[in-house]
Amino acid sequence: MDLREKTKLAKGGLEAKLPQMDVFPNLFKDYKITIAVPEYTSLCPHTALPDFATITIQYIPDKLCIELKSFKYYILGYRNLGISHENAVNRILKDFTAACKPKWANIKGVFTPRGGIITTVEAEYGRQSAKSFQNPRN
Repeated sequence: MDLREKTKLAKGGLEAKLPQMDVFPNLFKDYKITIAVPEYTSLCPHTALPDFATITIQYIPDKLCIELKSFKYYILGYRNLGISHENAVNRILKDFTAACKPKWANIKGVFTPRGGIITTVEAEYGRQSAKSFQNPRN
């Protein structure tokens, strides 16, 4: 496989149309939300075999929160999509932050073993780092 073919595969899934995430107004300040998706699936762009992962999203909302039913449909949109682990996590972060514009967000994908190797991909967005976040209620 030449570099052009590898580049095409590497971009797989980045431009695919996926369901839109809906939002609702956030009524509180300075708290963290965690969403876990233990049944994420997509297709390997190289082999077309299924990939499985647990996707965990942590975010500090600003003015909007993600509505979970629409988020579930968004995640289900990956089921038949050929996309790499790295692209999936970064695409979810891009789409998620575009939808709700959080103060901070972290997306972590822990993919089940492929060839005996577990892959974890993590991407972060925001003005406030996770280390500096202190929940005022603790």
